[in-house]
Amino acid sequence: MVRRPDWIKKRQSLRKKSEDVLAGVSQADKALLPYEVLQHELLVHKVELEMQIEELRRSHIAMEEARDLYVDLYDFSPVGYITINRECLISEINLTGAALLGVDRAKLVNRRFSQFISPQDQDRWHSLFLKTMKDTGTEKQAFVFEMTRSDGFTFHAYLDCRRRESLDAPPTLRLVMIDIGKIKQAEAEKSSV
Repeated sequence: MVRRPDWIKKRQSLRKKSEDVLAGVSQADKALLPYEVLQHELLVHKVELEMQIEELRRSHIAMEEARDLYVDLYDFSPVGYITINRECLISEINLTGAALLGVDRAKLVNRRFSQFISPQDQDRWHSLFLKTMKDTGTEKQAFVFEMTRSDGFTFHAYLDCRRRESLDAPPTLRLVMIDIGKIKQAEAEKSSV
């Protein structure tokens, strides 16, 4: 069953009401007062358009609110969100992800993500990236890598990865990146006691 959007239902309902009103006008009245019938038809269309404009205005406001909420949730999240294309280039990154990597967000787009993986983990990252991008399943995978920021500072990151398919674009890899350095430090301190 095909579900019609609400605005189509409302338009059809309004059209039906206007046709019902016009059906109540006799043929004799239509012949006598064609300009009044035409004027009535135009008024019905005017009301219909005003209702559509109001609905569009409400939809526009709702879309702006949803966009603002998305920006708040995405950009100011306590974890890094990164989208990587099949060439292993960063196509999107939130503010937290940029801060974790130590680079301005605008300068990260189209940079190779693997340059932030520490040298000892490069081969493992490359192997896991290729495997994840070839895997057509939607299961997420989790890894821990040592990362190197642009200033040389290293940290351990938990990467939660999921391949994303799209009908009109090549697959991408979505990452959630969390700095687990404090957790690693606590584990080391606990094991040394």
